[in-house]
Amino acid sequence: MHLNTNRIVSISEATQDFSRVARLAEEYGELYIFQNNEPKYKLTDIKKGAAVEMTDDETIDFVAARILKLYRAAFEELAK
Repeated sequence: MHLNTNRIVSISEATQDFSRVARLAEEYGELYIFQNNEPKYKLTDIKKGAAVEMTDDETIDFVAARILKLYRAAFEELAK
């Protein structure tokens, strides 16, 4: 794993000053929180970070759930 050291914080630093850690995640898109000198967690700014990787089936389920939520009333009316 190859990491930019500006994107690494310790777990104690994350615990003590989370607002600073959140600002770093916002600045870099994501950062890594180390525990015992090993990467343990990844904090990602949802708006800037990499997209979540999903399988085709997961993507279809996600889109179907979104459509159902948006048009639930119409689907319920059609089901009558």
